[in-house]
Amino acid sequence: MPAPLLLCDTPGLLYRGFFALPDSIKGAEGRPVNALVGSVNMTLWCIEKYAPRAVVMCFGQESATYRTDAYPDYHAARPEMPDDLAWQWERAGALYSALGWTVLGHESLEADDLMGSFAALETESGGETLILTADRDMFQCANDSVTILLQKARQQGPDEVGPDQVREIYGIDPAQVPDFIALRGDPSDGLPGAKGIGAKTAADLLRRKGDLDHVILGAIRETPSVRKALIEQAEQLRTFKDIATLRMVALDRPADAPTDYAGGAKAAEEIGMGRLAKRLSDAAQPG
Repeated sequence: MPAPLLLCDTPGLLYRGFFALPDSIKGAEGRPVNALVGSVNMTLWCIEKYAPRAVVMCFGQESATYRTDAYPDYHAARPEMPDDLAWQWERAGALYSALGWTVLGHESLEADDLMGSFAALETESGGETLILTADRDMFQCANDSVTILLQKARQQGPDEVGPDQVREIYGIDPAQVPDFIALRGDPSDGLPGAKGIGAKTAADLLRRKGDLDHVILGAIRETPSVRKALIEQAEQLRTFKDIATLRMVALDRPADAPTDYAGGAKAAEEIGMGRLAKRLSDAAQPG
């Protein structure tokens, strides 16, 4: 079995590290380095378990232009980035590069779009992909060669989510996830969904009808409240589905690249992350 490609939702890792670890973890400049330490440690956990052929740290826009153009309230409720996190964000790319990881962003798309595109490319090339994220939107990528490593609070490592697990969690196939998000909504993204339609009803509709368009076409046969929501919100729901659907972008397949523990240790030491530097230095030693 070929070694998998590991794709990381880097903004999610940095935010997770920042809020999960105490800001008393400071570097050489006296500034918190909790987001940097957390994001690297979470990635190293997956490297040690899965031995990927390469690691890609995906960045992107906070809110993709096509999504905010379609629905201005998308991500509108998200607060500004804290200054201490912004300071670490600026230094993250250089640290990841020192570790031998590919760092890639996009001027108009989100990290999710890049991860979905890399995963599709890896599948086309006969490879396997792991996507490290806490975002369930990425469930739409799950297939026989793509596994979502879903991060959860208060547990050390992520859960493995493939097509069977998506069906267990949502009651639908991975390809139906954008339709499901459109109907149920996604509070974290500011998408309200269809009025009065929750997860159970959304999954039932999609199991019976297949996709959003057919759900809307068959609205007349549903209960009065569901029928009303589907008919009155039809165009808005189609917009929500489009927002939830990942955009594919042309990319080059990453070459195999082992983690450079020695290079990472040096970069961590320079920032003043002593414990992380020691962990990386120890990993760099043969045997």
